[in-house]
Amino acid sequence: MLRLLWAMSVRTRYFLRRYMPTNILLDLIRTRRGLKWGIPAMLLAAPYLLAASICTNLLADGGPGWLSLLVLLLIWNALKFIVMGPVSLALLVRVRIQEAVARCRARRQDDAMESVAYTEASVA
Repeated sequence: MLRLLWAMSVRTRYFLRRYMPTNILLDLIRTRRGLKWGIPAMLLAAPYLLAASICTNLLADGGPGWLSLLVLLLIWNALKFIVMGPVSLALLVRVRIQEAVARCRARRQDDAMESVAYTEASVA
């Protein structure tokens, strides 16, 4: 039974990661080229929160109960975008530091190779 639940949860996660628009967008933001779009993507939380507010008002006025699930989905998507902004900023800083370190190492290695070549040329 536990194995069946595990397999079902893995397949559900795969489906949601692959086909849901917010997850696709968040996956694109997590790439190196997309990290710069994390902060502007936080603005996408506003329409989700507005839609959740509208659905909540409809629920308060006696709307159908299934709107509660929609409210939860909208708030969850808004929270994903709100959290992605600072996370992408931290990831971008980390990547930039790694790139700077790699450039510094490459420059040092090139300088070392030039000095070795210069020493060999002067000896010969």
